[in-house]
Amino acid sequence: MKIDLSGVLYGQLKESEKKYDAARLKNDIEGAKKYAQVCANFEKQLAEKMPDQARAHLEKAKKWEEIFRTAGTAPRKTIVDRVGNGAEPEDDFSGFGDTLIETSTVTWKDIGGLAETKSLIMETVVIAGLSKPESFKPDKGILLFGPPGTGKTLLAAAAAGSLKATFYNVKIGSIISKYVGESSKLITSLYESARRHAPSIVFIDELDSITLSRDDDQSEASRKVLASILTELDGFQDKKSDKLILTLSATNTPWKLDDAVLSRFPKRIYIPLPDRKSCQEIIKIQTKELDRSKVDLEKIGEECVKGNYSGRDIQNVCRNAIKNMTRRINKNIFDDIEKMAEKPFEELQKTTLKTGPLIMEDFAYAIARVKSPLSPSDIQGQEDWNKKYGSS
Repeated sequence: MKIDLSGVLYGQLKESEKKYDAARLKNDIEGAKKYAQVCANFEKQLAEKMPDQARAHLEKAKKWEEIFRTAGTAPRKTIVDRVGNGAEPEDDFSGFGDTLIETSTVTWKDIGGLAETKSLIMETVVIAGLSKPESFKPDKGILLFGPPGTGKTLLAAAAAGSLKATFYNVKIGSIISKYVGESSKLITSLYESARRHAPSIVFIDELDSITLSRDDDQSEASRKVLASILTELDGFQDKKSDKLILTLSATNTPWKLDDAVLSRFPKRIYIPLPDRKSCQEIIKIQTKELDRSKVDLEKIGEECVKGNYSGRDIQNVCRNAIKNMTRRINKNIFDDIEKMAEKPFEELQKTTLKTGPLIMEDFAYAIARVKSPLSPSDIQGQEDWNKKYGSS
């Protein structure tokens, strides 16, 4: 699992801000300088981890560096005065939720295949957005489950992009903090932000990593994150509010989920491996700017199905096929790659890779190098769980 450290960094930043204030109150100039520099470093790291918020974090980093340079000469200031966070108290995490906002330009047309799955999600989103009688209670959350790489994140992004809703792409690492009580505050901040920026789609990936069944061991931090998420799903949507805040969660191992979690996600949608037709649609999307006239898409689709390829696997096949094509078309460059590698970047930019038509040999080369990690028993396990617990 790729860990997103933004939540941890945010918690460490807040802790360092408190230490800075404590040093200033004691007139400990060296201590204040030390923690001002630490805060500046954390702001820079947050800028790197969250490109969409980079400018704001870099501005705060500059202010902390100025504090470092003037420590001992400037009057004491609060955190609010120093970094311009409005009326945010020192231990408040209200700004954290906004750092998870991403702009989604993905639409339903960008997803190859999965027609039935897309229709089910569209229906839930549309119904949630319509004006409804008070007695009608729309789904607050959707659980997307299935093998890895089948497009669960892409589906959530499409729901937000098509609706022009605020998209929160939540990595588990960003909402788990080692500091006592901070994880719950991060979750609260996330949903407060979602309410402010509604309509909102909150996507929580790899839900099973914090919602293991009660028969398994769970860290205290994960348990509190789970409790906070369930509380938000139970109560964040005011019955009289017309705001849309929809939570989409994804898991590759739905059988590990707690019963309490499943009850909050009555809509459970299976995202299967693509069939032959879907494989062809994915290939068309991944190679849409190239000449495919010499390629038998039906045959390639059959090979993808035989190989138990996910959408991500097919994407890798297309990338490898395109790379092989560029090697064919630009043989003069790749035959002399050692000489090219010695050139400075500015010189390399003067040479443009040419493209040509894709051929079956390109895809044969690619398919030979992409292996699915899934076994027939893995797929059968997903299908069995869908029959027992899935919903439509």
